[in-house]
Amino acid sequence: MPMIDVHSVPGTFSDKHTLAKDLAGAVMRWEGVPPLPLFSNNTAAFVHELPGDSLSNVNGHSNYVRVQVLTPVGALDRAKQLGVVKELTEIVAAAAGDPTLMERTWVLITESPEGGWGIAGHANTQADIVAQARAAATAG
Repeated sequence: MPMIDVHSVPGTFSDKHTLAKDLAGAVMRWEGVPPLPLFSNNTAAFVHELPGDSLSNVNGHSNYVRVQVLTPVGALDRAKQLGVVKELTEIVAAAAGDPTLMERTWVLITESPEGGWGIAGHANTQADIVAQARAAATAG
């Protein structure tokens, strides 16, 4: 159940809501979790606009996008890491209407430690999430 944060300068994206939805859906697919409300209701993306003067590379350019994906530890093996980085980069560039943005999109994958993933006021372990998913699958 990833959380995704996108940081860019104002005007990069005209439809931030669709961007957030597309990114969340892509990461959920790459994680390979079943389409249960437990996962779809708790997989989200947040699009943050930073003032243009609040980011820069060494050369002074601020036309970059950073996408940070926070997942439970072990949710993405190497093949999934490669796939999610590629697809999120493509989604970002398409949403901006700028194919060259692929060259300036940074995707960082961060894994939350075991027990470091809280939902509904409870810090879940992987076993907790699996048990919740099984209960939801059998109830539905």
